Amino acid sequence: MAMTKEDAVRRARADLASRLGVNENEIEEDSVEDADFPDASFGAGSPGEMSAQMITPGWRIRLSACGERAEYRANRNRMRLVNFRGANHQV
Repeated sequence: MAMTKEDAVRRARADLASRLGVNENEIEEDSVEDADFPDASFGAGSPGEMSAQMITPGWRIRLSACGERAEYRANRNRMRLVNFRGANHQV
């Protein structure tokens, strides 16, 4: 099922809350913006991952909680957490 921008923000908030072990209401929304990413993995591929080299439109979602910042990148079909504690994650 395709996500809207609002769905993506809700999903990112829930994911970050789970990773940090906090309630979703403790997650701060720093910014949500439209973005064009350099490839199909939103410029956040995992080591050894192949990704189509094409401009991929989507959203950059920046959240914070407990002194940590997180950047999610998403489009209507998928989501990534970028460089969280040193690694990229598919969500």
